[in-house]
Amino acid sequence: MTKTKLISAVNEDFDHIIKDPLWNDIKLDDGFKNLFLEPAVQKLDRIRQNGPACHVYPGAVHTRLSHSLGVYHTGRLIMQSLLNYDTSMLSPEGIRSFLAACLLHDIGHFPYAHSLKELSIREHEELACQLIDEDHSLKEAVRSAGADPEAVKAIIDKNKPCSEEIDLYRNILSGALDPDKLDYLNRDAFFAGVPYGLQDNSYIISSMRLYKNRIALTGDAVSSLEHLLFSKYLMYRNVYWHKGVRSATSMIKKALLQGLQDRIISYDDLYFIDDHEFENLAFKHKDYKPFRLIRAVADNQLLSRLWKKDYEEDGRLERECSDLFSRLEVEASIYRELRKRYRELDPSQVIIDIQEPVSFESSTMILDDEKGPIPFDQATRIFTHQASALFTGALRSVSLFAPSYVSRELVKEIIYGMQ
Repeated sequence: MTKTKLISAVNEDFDHIIKDPLWNDIKLDDGFKNLFLEPAVQKLDRIRQNGPACHVYPGAVHTRLSHSLGVYHTGRLIMQSLLNYDTSMLSPEGIRSFLAACLLHDIGHFPYAHSLKELSIREHEELACQLIDEDHSLKEAVRSAGADPEAVKAIIDKNKPCSEEIDLYRNILSGALDPDKLDYLNRDAFFAGVPYGLQDNSYIISSMRLYKNRIALTGDAVSSLEHLLFSKYLMYRNVYWHKGVRSATSMIKKALLQGLQDRIISYDDLYFIDDHEFENLAFKHKDYKPFRLIRAVADNQLLSRLWKKDYEEDGRLERECSDLFSRLEVEASIYRELRKRYRELDPSQVIIDIQEPVSFESSTMILDDEKGPIPFDQATRIFTHQASALFTGALRSVSLFAPSYVSRELVKEIIYGMQ
Protein backbone atom coordinates (compact mmCIF):
# COMPACT_ATOMS: atom_id res chain seq x y z
CA MET A 1 0.00 0.00 0.00
CA THR A 2 1.51 3.35 -1.04
CA LYS A 3 1.71 6.05 1.58
CA THR A 4 0.10 8.46 -0.88
CA LYS A 5 -3.17 6.48 -0.82
CA LEU A 6 -3.16 6.38 2.97
CA ILE A 7 -2.61 10.13 3.21
CA SER A 8 -5.36 10.68 0.66
CA ALA A 9 -7.80 8.76 2.90
CA VAL A 10 -7.54 11.46 5.59
CA ASN A 11 -6.67 14.55 3.57
CA GLU A 12 -8.18 14.58 0.09
CA ASP A 13 -11.31 16.68 -0.60
CA PHE A 14 -12.09 17.46 3.05
CA ASP A 15 -13.76 20.67 1.91
CA HIS A 16 -16.85 20.81 4.16
CA ILE A 17 -16.22 22.77 7.35
CA ILE A 18 -18.29 22.66 10.54
CA LYS A 19 -17.44 25.37 13.04
CA ASP A 20 -16.84 24.03 16.53
CA PRO A 21 -16.29 26.22 19.61
CA LEU A 22 -13.64 23.81 20.88
CA TRP A 23 -11.66 22.73 17.81
CA ASN A 24 -12.59 25.59 15.45
CA ASP A 25 -12.78 23.93 12.01
CA ILE A 26 -13.89 20.30 11.71
CA LYS A 27 -13.42 19.14 8.14
CA LEU A 28 -15.41 16.47 6.30
CA ASP A 29 -15.42 15.22 2.75
CA ASP A 30 -18.63 14.40 0.86
CA GLY A 31 -18.84 10.88 2.28
CA PHE A 32 -18.45 11.88 5.91
CA LYS A 33 -20.72 14.88 5.50
CA ASN A 34 -23.50 12.61 4.22
CA LEU A 35 -22.85 10.18 7.08
CA PHE A 36 -23.02 13.06 9.56
CA LEU A 37 -26.42 14.08 8.13
CA GLU A 38 -27.97 10.63 8.60
CA PRO A 39 -31.03 10.76 10.95
CA ALA A 40 -29.48 8.16 13.25
CA VAL A 41 -26.51 10.50 13.75
CA GLN A 42 -28.51 13.73 13.94
CA LYS A 43 -30.61 12.21 16.71
CA LEU A 44 -27.56 12.64 18.94
CA ASP A 45 -28.24 16.37 18.86
CA ARG A 46 -31.23 15.62 21.09
CA ILE A 47 -29.17 13.88 23.79
CA ARG A 48 -27.18 16.07 26.18
CA GLN A 49 -23.63 14.87 26.64
CA ASN A 50 -23.64 15.29 30.41
CA GLY A 51 -27.31 14.66 31.12
CA PRO A 52 -28.49 16.57 34.21
CA ALA A 53 -25.12 18.31 34.79
CA CYS A 54 -26.65 21.42 33.21
CA HIS A 55 -28.69 21.91 36.38
CA VAL A 56 -25.44 22.59 38.22
CA TYR A 57 -23.39 23.97 35.31
CA PRO A 58 -25.94 25.75 33.06
CA GLY A 59 -23.52 25.94 30.14
CA ALA A 60 -23.21 22.15 29.95
CA VAL A 61 -25.98 21.70 27.41
CA HIS A 62 -23.71 20.42 24.64
CA THR A 63 -24.85 17.27 22.92
CA ARG A 64 -23.65 13.83 21.93
CA LEU A 65 -23.59 15.06 18.34
CA SER A 66 -21.02 17.79 19.00
CA HIS A 67 -18.97 15.29 21.00
CA SER A 68 -19.14 12.71 18.21
CA LEU A 69 -17.91 15.30 15.73
CA GLY A 70 -15.08 16.10 18.13
CA VAL A 71 -14.12 12.43 18.40
CA TYR A 72 -14.12 12.15 14.60
CA HIS A 73 -11.96 15.28 14.34
CA THR A 74 -9.51 14.08 17.00
CA GLY A 75 -9.38 10.63 15.42
CA ARG A 76 -8.53 12.19 12.06
CA LEU A 77 -5.70 14.18 13.65
CA ILE A 78 -4.36 10.98 15.24
CA MET A 79 -4.39 9.22 11.87
CA GLN A 80 -2.61 12.15 10.22
CA SER A 81 0.06 12.04 12.91
CA LEU A 82 0.59 8.27 12.79
CA LEU A 83 1.00 8.40 9.00
CA ASN A 84 4.29 10.21 9.59
CA TYR A 85 5.69 6.99 11.10
CA ASP A 86 4.90 3.27 10.75
CA THR A 87 2.09 2.70 8.24
CA SER A 88 2.54 -1.04 7.64
CA MET A 89 -0.66 -1.95 9.50
CA LEU A 90 -2.91 0.63 7.87
CA SER A 91 -5.14 0.59 4.79
CA PRO A 92 -7.34 3.33 3.24
CA GLU A 93 -10.54 1.38 3.93
CA GLY A 94 -9.37 0.64 7.47
CA ILE A 95 -8.63 4.31 8.15
CA ARG A 96 -12.00 5.36 6.72
CA SER A 97 -13.72 2.69 8.82
CA PHE A 98 -11.95 4.04 11.91
CA LEU A 99 -13.13 7.59 11.18
CA ALA A 100 -16.69 6.36 10.59
CA ALA A 101 -16.54 4.49 13.91
CA CYS A 102 -15.39 7.69 15.64
CA LEU A 103 -18.42 9.52 14.26
CA LEU A 104 -20.86 6.68 15.00
CA HIS A 105 -19.54 5.33 18.31
CA ASP A 106 -22.34 6.96 20.34
CA ILE A 107 -25.36 6.41 18.05
CA GLY A 108 -26.70 3.76 20.43
CA HIS A 109 -26.28 5.97 23.50
CA PHE A 110 -29.00 6.51 26.07
CA PRO A 111 -30.34 9.78 27.44
CA TYR A 112 -29.09 10.63 30.93
CA ALA A 113 -26.35 8.07 30.32
CA HIS A 114 -24.95 7.85 33.85
CA SER A 115 -28.43 7.42 35.27
CA LEU A 116 -28.88 4.26 33.24
CA LYS A 117 -25.30 3.00 33.44
CA GLU A 118 -25.82 0.49 36.26
CA LEU A 119 -29.13 -0.87 34.97
CA SER A 120 -29.12 -4.29 33.33
CA ILE A 121 -29.46 -2.84 29.86
CA ARG A 122 -27.68 -3.64 26.64
CA GLU A 123 -24.43 -1.77 26.03
CA HIS A 124 -24.70 1.27 23.78
CA GLU A 125 -21.94 -0.20 21.57
CA GLU A 126 -24.14 -3.22 20.89
CA LEU A 127 -27.08 -0.96 20.08
CA ALA A 128 -24.90 1.09 17.70
CA CYS A 129 -24.05 -2.07 15.79
CA GLN A 130 -27.73 -3.01 15.64
CA LEU A 131 -28.51 0.39 14.10
CA ILE A 132 -25.81 -0.05 11.47
CA ASP A 133 -27.25 -3.49 10.65
CA GLU A 134 -30.92 -2.47 10.52
CA ASP A 135 -30.81 1.08 9.15
CA HIS A 136 -30.31 0.59 5.41
CA SER A 137 -29.72 4.28 4.75
CA LEU A 138 -27.09 4.46 7.50
CA LYS A 139 -25.30 1.36 6.25
CA GLU A 140 -25.19 2.71 2.71
CA ALA A 141 -23.85 6.03 3.99
CA VAL A 142 -21.06 4.12 5.74
CA ARG A 143 -20.18 2.38 2.50
CA SER A 144 -20.37 5.64 0.53
CA ALA A 145 -17.85 7.13 2.97
CA GLY A 146 -15.35 4.48 1.89
CA ALA A 147 -15.76 2.46 5.08
CA ASP A 148 -16.71 -1.17 5.65
CA PRO A 149 -19.84 -1.53 7.87
CA GLU A 150 -18.56 -4.78 9.39
CA ALA A 151 -15.23 -3.18 10.24
CA VAL A 152 -16.99 -0.16 11.74
CA LYS A 153 -19.07 -2.42 13.99
CA ALA A 154 -15.98 -4.38 15.07
CA ILE A 155 -14.14 -1.16 15.96
CA ILE A 156 -17.07 0.06 18.07
CA ASP A 157 -17.91 -3.24 19.78
CA LYS A 158 -14.99 -5.09 21.37
CA ASN A 159 -17.02 -8.30 21.58
CA LYS A 160 -16.92 -8.79 17.81
CA PRO A 161 -14.11 -10.78 16.16
CA CYS A 162 -11.75 -8.72 14.05
CA SER A 163 -8.51 -8.65 12.07
CA GLU A 164 -5.21 -7.36 13.42
CA GLU A 165 -5.67 -4.02 11.64
CA ILE A 166 -9.19 -3.53 13.00
CA ASP A 167 -7.94 -4.47 16.47
CA LEU A 168 -5.48 -1.58 16.18
CA TYR A 169 -8.25 0.91 15.38
CA ARG A 170 -10.41 -0.55 18.14
CA ASN A 171 -7.66 0.06 20.69
CA ILE A 172 -7.09 3.58 19.44
CA LEU A 173 -10.80 4.39 19.82
CA SER A 174 -11.08 2.80 23.28
CA GLY A 175 -7.68 3.19 24.92
CA ALA A 176 -6.17 5.36 27.63
CA LEU A 177 -5.41 8.09 25.08
CA ASP A 178 -8.45 7.59 22.88
CA PRO A 179 -10.03 10.39 20.84
CA ASP A 180 -13.20 9.93 22.90
CA LYS A 181 -11.43 10.94 26.11
CA LEU A 182 -9.37 13.65 24.42
CA ASP A 183 -12.59 15.28 23.25
CA TYR A 184 -14.94 14.80 26.19
CA LEU A 185 -12.53 16.01 28.88
CA ASN A 186 -11.86 19.21 26.95
CA ARG A 187 -15.44 19.67 25.76
CA ASP A 188 -17.12 18.98 29.08
CA ALA A 189 -14.74 21.35 30.89
CA PHE A 190 -15.22 24.05 28.24
CA PHE A 191 -19.02 24.01 28.43
CA ALA A 192 -19.14 23.60 32.21
CA GLY A 193 -16.88 26.62 32.50
CA VAL A 194 -14.21 24.86 34.58
CA PRO A 195 -10.46 24.53 33.88
CA TYR A 196 -9.99 20.97 35.09
CA GLY A 197 -10.34 18.92 31.89
CA LEU A 198 -8.27 20.97 29.45
CA GLN A 199 -5.61 18.97 27.59
CA ASP A 200 -2.81 19.84 25.17
CA ASN A 201 -4.23 17.63 22.44
CA SER A 202 -1.83 18.73 19.72
CA TYR A 203 1.21 17.78 21.79
CA ILE A 204 -0.29 14.49 22.95
CA ILE A 205 -1.22 13.49 19.41
CA SER A 206 2.17 14.47 17.98
CA SER A 207 3.80 12.25 20.65
CA MET A 208 1.82 9.14 19.64
CA ARG A 209 3.54 6.20 17.99
CA LEU A 210 2.54 2.63 17.14
CA TYR A 211 4.13 -0.10 19.24
CA LYS A 212 3.02 -3.73 18.96
CA ASN A 213 -0.34 -2.79 17.47
CA ARG A 214 -1.09 -0.27 20.23
CA ILE A 215 -0.77 3.45 20.77
CA ALA A 216 2.40 4.36 22.66
CA LEU A 217 3.84 7.69 23.75
CA THR A 218 7.33 9.10 23.45
CA GLY A 219 9.14 9.43 26.76
CA ASP A 220 8.83 13.21 26.99
CA ALA A 221 5.01 12.95 26.97
CA VAL A 222 4.67 11.06 30.26
CA SER A 223 3.57 14.25 32.00
CA SER A 224 0.84 14.71 29.39
CA LEU A 225 -0.68 11.34 30.27
CA GLU A 226 -0.36 12.18 33.97
CA HIS A 227 -2.15 15.45 33.28
CA LEU A 228 -4.94 13.65 31.41
CA LEU A 229 -5.53 11.16 34.24
CA PHE A 230 -5.45 13.88 36.89
CA SER A 231 -7.88 15.93 34.78
CA LYS A 232 -10.17 12.93 34.64
CA TYR A 233 -10.04 12.72 38.44
CA LEU A 234 -10.83 16.43 38.82
CA MET A 235 -13.70 16.27 36.31
CA TYR A 236 -15.26 13.38 38.21
CA ARG A 237 -14.76 15.11 41.53
CA ASN A 238 -16.08 18.52 40.46
CA VAL A 239 -18.45 17.93 37.52
CA TYR A 240 -19.58 14.36 36.85
CA TRP A 241 -19.91 13.49 40.54
CA HIS A 242 -20.86 16.91 41.92
CA LYS A 243 -23.45 16.33 44.64
CA GLY A 244 -26.17 18.07 42.60
CA VAL A 245 -25.41 15.94 39.54
CA ARG A 246 -25.38 12.82 41.70
CA SER A 247 -28.73 13.84 43.19
CA ALA A 248 -30.30 14.21 39.74
CA THR A 249 -28.68 11.00 38.52
CA SER A 250 -29.84 8.97 41.52
CA MET A 251 -33.37 10.38 41.26
CA ILE A 252 -33.71 9.28 37.64
CA LYS A 253 -32.18 5.91 38.42
CA LYS A 254 -34.59 5.38 41.35
CA ALA A 255 -37.58 6.28 39.18
CA LEU A 256 -36.53 3.83 36.47
CA LEU A 257 -35.72 1.04 38.92
CA GLN A 258 -39.13 1.30 40.52
CA GLY A 259 -40.79 1.56 37.12
CA LEU A 260 -39.01 -1.61 35.98
CA GLN A 261 -39.80 -3.42 39.23
CA ASP A 262 -43.48 -2.47 39.02
CA ARG A 263 -43.55 -3.26 35.28
CA ILE A 264 -44.65 0.23 34.38
CA ILE A 265 -41.87 0.20 31.77
CA SER A 266 -39.59 -2.47 30.26
CA TYR A 267 -35.94 -2.33 29.34
CA ASP A 268 -36.93 -2.13 25.67
CA ASP A 269 -38.61 1.21 26.39
CA LEU A 270 -35.17 2.69 27.14
CA TYR A 271 -33.47 1.79 23.85
CA PHE A 272 -33.03 4.19 20.90
CA ILE A 273 -34.68 7.17 22.59
CA ASP A 274 -33.47 10.75 23.02
CA ASP A 275 -33.92 13.19 25.90
CA HIS A 276 -37.33 14.38 24.65
CA GLU A 277 -38.64 10.84 24.19
CA PHE A 278 -37.34 9.93 27.64
CA GLU A 279 -39.22 12.82 29.22
CA ASN A 280 -42.34 11.88 27.21
CA LEU A 281 -42.04 8.37 28.61
CA ALA A 282 -42.27 9.83 32.10
CA PHE A 283 -45.14 12.10 31.08
CA LYS A 284 -47.03 9.15 29.61
CA HIS A 285 -47.04 7.61 33.11
CA LYS A 286 -47.45 10.88 35.00
CA ASP A 287 -49.81 9.33 37.55
CA TYR A 288 -47.10 6.89 38.61
CA LYS A 289 -45.60 8.58 41.69
CA PRO A 290 -41.93 7.55 41.31
CA PHE A 291 -41.84 9.17 37.85
CA ARG A 292 -42.43 12.50 39.56
CA LEU A 293 -38.71 12.32 40.30
CA ILE A 294 -37.99 12.65 36.58
CA ARG A 295 -40.24 15.71 36.37
CA ALA A 296 -38.53 17.14 39.46
CA VAL A 297 -35.11 16.75 37.82
CA ALA A 298 -36.38 18.49 34.68
CA ASP A 299 -37.49 21.38 36.92
CA ASN A 300 -34.18 21.36 38.84
CA GLN A 301 -35.95 20.46 42.08
CA LEU A 302 -33.24 18.17 43.39
CA LEU A 303 -33.14 16.18 46.59
CA SER A 304 -30.53 17.16 49.19
CA ARG A 305 -27.59 15.07 50.26
CA LEU A 306 -28.24 14.54 53.97
CA TRP A 307 -25.60 11.93 54.75
CA LYS A 308 -22.30 10.79 53.24
CA LYS A 309 -19.49 8.38 54.08
CA ASP A 310 -16.40 7.06 52.32
CA TYR A 311 -16.98 3.88 50.35
CA GLU A 312 -15.75 0.73 52.09
CA GLU A 313 -15.34 -2.44 50.06
CA ASP A 314 -16.42 -4.61 52.99
CA GLY A 315 -18.95 -2.17 54.45
CA ARG A 316 -22.30 -3.63 55.48
CA LEU A 317 -24.38 -0.99 53.71
CA GLU A 318 -22.25 -1.34 50.59
CA ARG A 319 -22.82 -5.11 50.54
CA GLU A 320 -26.55 -4.81 51.13
CA CYS A 321 -26.88 -2.20 48.37
CA SER A 322 -24.56 -3.78 45.80
CA ASP A 323 -27.57 -5.00 43.82
CA LEU A 324 -29.75 -2.11 42.67
CA PHE A 325 -33.02 -3.86 43.42
CA SER A 326 -31.89 -4.92 46.90
CA ARG A 327 -30.95 -1.27 47.39
CA LEU A 328 -34.63 -0.43 46.98
CA GLU A 329 -35.37 -2.63 50.00
CA VAL A 330 -32.77 -0.85 52.14
CA GLU A 331 -34.19 2.51 51.07
CA ALA A 332 -37.69 1.31 51.95
CA SER A 333 -36.60 0.37 55.49
CA ILE A 334 -35.02 3.81 56.00
CA TYR A 335 -38.19 5.43 54.62
CA ARG A 336 -40.38 3.55 57.09
CA GLU A 337 -38.39 4.97 59.99
CA LEU A 338 -38.38 8.50 58.56
CA ARG A 339 -42.11 8.46 57.89
CA LYS A 340 -42.82 8.13 61.59
CA ARG A 341 -41.87 11.80 61.79
CA TYR A 342 -42.50 12.98 58.20
CA ARG A 343 -45.94 11.84 57.08
CA GLU A 344 -45.70 13.78 53.82
CA LEU A 345 -42.55 11.92 52.74
CA ASP A 346 -42.91 9.68 49.68
CA PRO A 347 -40.95 6.38 49.51
CA SER A 348 -39.38 7.37 46.19
CA GLN A 349 -37.79 10.39 47.89
CA VAL A 350 -35.33 8.34 49.94
CA ILE A 351 -32.37 7.37 47.78
CA ILE A 352 -29.02 5.73 48.48
CA ASP A 353 -26.32 6.60 45.96
CA ILE A 354 -23.11 4.60 45.54
CA GLN A 355 -20.65 5.71 42.88
CA GLU A 356 -19.28 3.09 40.52
CA PRO A 357 -15.49 2.48 40.45
CA VAL A 358 -13.43 4.54 38.00
CA SER A 359 -10.01 3.48 36.78
CA PHE A 360 -7.03 5.83 36.78
CA GLU A 361 -4.57 3.28 35.50
CA SER A 362 -3.16 3.10 31.99
CA SER A 363 -1.55 0.28 30.03
CA THR A 364 0.01 2.73 27.57
CA MET A 365 3.62 1.95 26.71
CA ILE A 366 6.18 4.72 27.03
CA LEU A 367 9.02 4.75 24.47
CA ASP A 368 11.81 5.95 26.73
CA ASP A 369 15.08 6.86 24.98
CA GLU A 370 17.20 5.34 27.75
CA LYS A 371 15.12 2.48 29.16
CA GLY A 372 13.34 1.47 25.97
CA PRO A 373 9.61 0.59 25.92
CA ILE A 374 8.25 0.48 29.49
CA PRO A 375 4.67 0.44 30.88
CA PHE A 376 3.32 3.81 31.97
CA ASP A 377 3.05 2.76 35.63
CA GLN A 378 6.83 2.23 35.62
CA ALA A 379 7.49 5.57 33.96
CA THR A 380 5.33 7.63 36.32
CA ARG A 381 5.83 8.34 39.99
CA ILE A 382 2.29 9.70 40.35
CA PHE A 383 -0.05 7.13 38.80
CA THR A 384 1.47 3.93 40.10
CA HIS A 385 -0.91 1.03 40.73
CA GLN A 386 -1.17 1.91 44.42
CA ALA A 387 -1.63 5.63 43.76
CA SER A 388 -4.33 4.98 41.15
CA ALA A 389 -6.24 2.97 43.73
CA LEU A 390 -6.00 5.94 46.10
CA PHE A 391 -7.46 8.24 43.45
CA THR A 392 -10.39 5.88 42.98
CA GLY A 393 -10.88 5.53 46.72
CA ALA A 394 -10.80 9.29 47.23
CA LEU A 395 -13.73 9.65 44.82
CA ARG A 396 -16.10 6.89 45.87
CA SER A 397 -18.64 7.46 48.60
CA VAL A 398 -22.05 6.35 49.84
CA SER A 399 -24.70 9.05 50.16
CA LEU A 400 -28.35 9.38 51.08
CA PHE A 401 -30.57 11.90 49.30
CA ALA A 402 -33.96 13.05 50.59
CA PRO A 403 -35.97 16.29 50.84
CA SER A 404 -34.15 19.11 52.62
CA TYR A 405 -36.71 19.26 55.44
CA VAL A 406 -35.64 15.84 56.71
CA SER A 407 -33.31 15.96 59.72
CA ARG A 408 -29.70 15.06 58.95
CA GLU A 409 -29.23 13.82 62.50
CA LEU A 410 -32.24 11.53 62.24
CA VAL A 411 -30.96 10.10 58.94
CA LYS A 412 -27.58 9.46 60.51
CA GLU A 413 -29.17 7.84 63.57
CA ILE A 414 -31.30 5.50 61.42
CA ILE A 415 -28.45 4.46 59.16
CA TYR A 416 -25.99 3.78 61.96
CA GLY A 417 -28.71 1.94 63.82
CA MET A 418 -28.86 -0.46 60.87
CA GLN A 419 -25.15 -1.29 61.07
